[in-house]
Amino acid sequence: MQTKDGMNYAPKGKPNPVVGPGEFAFAAIALDHGHIYGMCNGLIEAGAELTAVYDPDPAKVKEFIQKFPQVKAVSSEEAILNDPSIRLVAAAAVPSERCALGLRVMEHGKDYFTDKTPLVSLEQLEQAKAKVEATGRKYMVYYSERLHVESAVFAGDLVQQGAIGRVVQVIGFGPHRLNAPSRPDWFFKHENYGGILCDIGSHQIEQFLFYTGAKDAQVVSSKVANYKNKNYPELEDFGDATLIADNGATNYFRVDWLTPDGLGTWGDGRMTILGTEGYIELRKYIDIARDPQGDHLYLVNGEGERHYSLRGQVGYPFFGQLILDCINRTENAMTQAHAFKAAELCVRAQLQAVRIE
Repeated sequence: MQTKDGMNYAPKGKPNPVVGPGEFAFAAIALDHGHIYGMCNGLIEAGAELTAVYDPDPAKVKEFIQKFPQVKAVSSEEAILNDPSIRLVAAAAVPSERCALGLRVMEHGKDYFTDKTPLVSLEQLEQAKAKVEATGRKYMVYYSERLHVESAVFAGDLVQQGAIGRVVQVIGFGPHRLNAPSRPDWFFKHENYGGILCDIGSHQIEQFLFYTGAKDAQVVSSKVANYKNKNYPELEDFGDATLIADNGATNYFRVDWLTPDGLGTWGDGRMTILGTEGYIELRKYIDIARDPQGDHLYLVNGEGERHYSLRGQVGYPFFGQLILDCINRTENAMTQAHAFKAAELCVRAQLQAVRIE
């Protein structure tokens, strides 16, 4: 929304719920990754009703109910899949198991909302595409580093309003703190997590496609390494890649598990979006040594330079759009083609990566 604030651009404000009580029920299955909490929070804030949860681990279910006391624990996955009142299933399974769960959800006539990475192989991608085609259901993905970060949401608004002209390059940095003792066993098994470019690299590729408006891209080069954590031989604690989009835009990103303990948050996620008429820098989770809060955006264009502090100013419109897409069978939150293309490219980057020994 344009306003006369000196730079012509201002946040739109938080979106309102899109449905009333009882109008859209969803359930949670597979609590293997903590992202399930963000996924459910986002849907609830948009008006959805969380009615059921299942996981084979009672401890995970107990913890989940403490956060969402309104939810009912059920005794099996089938109890959710066979419940006609549930429209959508949110899940954060072990990455290698996410596709198979999605196939079962869609077979039962429900839409599927999975944590990233949504799958770990090209074979799984083809299975998911085929099931979407056969059932007409959605296989949506929680690419949280764009969808659940207010500065990243506002960056999309600025790009769409032409604040920096045509986007020609996106550079992304996605560092994470390892905190190894708190991680489950599957986290360190390559066949389970899919590799660092497939896993947390999926955030970066999705953002590149979104901000540039690209429909496809080529992975020019990619690399992975285990620099610090030799006691976990299947872990990759570093990865990077370079891509060129079908519209000529370029991308470089780096992801790692090397965040030092002295940082005030789990990772200093940053992104620079270069356009023909200006650029945007995001400091998503912290502005180091200046502000422990995140959601800082810096805009530079022909009108000048501007700093936005966006915490609490933008909200997360994706979740309401997803609910309405499920109801109306539209694609305003994210197209299925976009969700799958980001997944495909992160798998391809992983498969062709040079391993640095």
